[in-house]
Amino acid sequence: MVKRIKLRTLFIGGCITLFFLVLLGRVFWIQVLDRDFWQTKAAKQWAHTSVFKAVRGTIEDRNGRMLASDVPAYTVVVNPEAITALSIGEEVITGLHELLGKPEDELKALVEAKDENGKYLKNREIRNEGWKIDQELRDKVNEFIEKLKDEHDTLETGVGLIREQKRYYPQQTLAAHILGYTDRDGNAVMGFEKYFDKQLKGADGKLFYQSDAKGIKLPDSEDTYQPEVNGSTFKLTIDSTIQYYIEQAMQKAYEEYKPKSITVIAADPSTMEILGLANMPTFNPNEFWKYASDPGVFFNHAIKTRFEPGSTFKIIPLAGAVEENLFDSDATFMSGSIRIKGYGKPLYDQKRSGYGEISFLEGVKRSSNVAFVKLGYEMLGPERLLQYVDDFGFNDLTGIDLPGEISGIVNPTPNNASENATIAFGHGKVLVTPIQQLTAISAIANGGKLMVPHVVKATTDPNTGKTTVTQPQVVRQVISEESARETSSYLEQVVADLVHGTGRHAYIEGYSVAGKTGTAIKPDGKGGYDRDKVHSSFLGYAPANNPKIVVYVGIDEPANAAGGGAAAGPVFKEIVSEALSYMGVPKVTSGD
Repeated sequence: MVKRIKLRTLFIGGCITLFFLVLLGRVFWIQVLDRDFWQTKAAKQWAHTSVFKAVRGTIEDRNGRMLASDVPAYTVVVNPEAITALSIGEEVITGLHELLGKPEDELKALVEAKDENGKYLKNREIRNEGWKIDQELRDKVNEFIEKLKDEHDTLETGVGLIREQKRYYPQQTLAAHILGYTDRDGNAVMGFEKYFDKQLKGADGKLFYQSDAKGIKLPDSEDTYQPEVNGSTFKLTIDSTIQYYIEQAMQKAYEEYKPKSITVIAADPSTMEILGLANMPTFNPNEFWKYASDPGVFFNHAIKTRFEPGSTFKIIPLAGAVEENLFDSDATFMSGSIRIKGYGKPLYDQKRSGYGEISFLEGVKRSSNVAFVKLGYEMLGPERLLQYVDDFGFNDLTGIDLPGEISGIVNPTPNNASENATIAFGHGKVLVTPIQQLTAISAIANGGKLMVPHVVKATTDPNTGKTTVTQPQVVRQVISEESARETSSYLEQVVADLVHGTGRHAYIEGYSVAGKTGTAIKPDGKGGYDRDKVHSSFLGYAPANNPKIVVYVGIDEPANAAGGGAAAGPVFKEIVSEALSYMGVPKVTSGD
């Protein structure tokens, strides 16, 4: 008996010892060998982070007019559990459908949503595209919630609102292709918003703290606070009034000519501040989701489209010939056609029969291809002509501070006579962008300086109050001031000659206008050209003797293949006449 008791005692003691050994081993494993894992797991339970959203920076025009800002917005939420308990599902679905426009079947799925265990969920957000609603609609939703409370004698209806922020563009479609937009989650998608996203969005603030199992902050919590950094405020070079003039004139032309697209850019040639930029068709950044079926409306042709420019490109051989003292305005040539060595076919003027023997000045006014082949190919020669093409920036990016700019391509085959000759009148192996053309003619308008176009006038850091102003940037002097002045006088006569000047439709009474038309017949994709499809353009500035504004107008495939003078010239005239009056530039009378 005693022996049995001893054995039992030894067995129990051994079990207890073994248990403690296992327990000690487990403690050693957790505390020492697996310490990092459990430390991390515990830290997740007691460590918490609160996020303080930074305010996205505002965007204003040059006069302080608001173009983009964050405003209060609200998201509608439903509680399926509460709605089911009150048996008001049908009322909620019908009411929110009428207010928000969301399909009833989608609302029904949200109002009756369950988890994987078949239990009703407690919180579902109602998210259409652009789901954050404004103050006016929020008030209507609140009225609906109060109505439910009164009718069902309850404080909890299962319908609520979450206050948030959303990006708002108060000028609607104005300058849409400059500004771009942010999506419903606040992510920058395109345009200025995308290009300067890092500076605009700033950095969210964070508070790191410790809490107990119930989430209550511990008295001895070791807090770490990282303050939010709000986004920078941008003042653009854009003038909303001039931008409005641009878009109004474009709309008229768009309705009249029904083209594939229209692009207009305006700038101050002395600083290359962009005063306005627009494409049509356009979009409203507040309702970006409505254009999902036509994504082409978001494309910024001003900086992303290459095309054969046609006669607007003739400003380059003209400026080069003037700079090299090769242009004699009184010298004559036989218009109509010209044959060049190494190419079997003649090159023609737009009017193949020509205008007889005319002066080179008349050739400029009539936009004679023959005149420019003589100037660019025969007088300057291919090598010097291509050097001026490079100097005026046509094989480089302009450097404009907007995303997605592409470079033009001017690359004729060496020793290929026809390719090098046709470049002189803007056809063949020459592809350019609208912003390149605007920058090039601005170099003639401002005294020969190629400059970097820009849309940022100033940036202010709201956290420090420091403002940084963008300074004009000169790339190079491409021609002398004297040559620029002389070239400008010839371009002025393209508009002022109301009989022979191709730019006469851009003539503005009381203002001297210098400019060049372009009617580029488009390639047919088979190695030839389709005369029923043209890219019509006008490129000019005013006043010619002291330019305040330079404007490019491009119309892609206007109806009836309308030329640059007839289609684009009047658009230029309307924009510039209104802009000069708005800018306070006085008219000059014949007596003056």
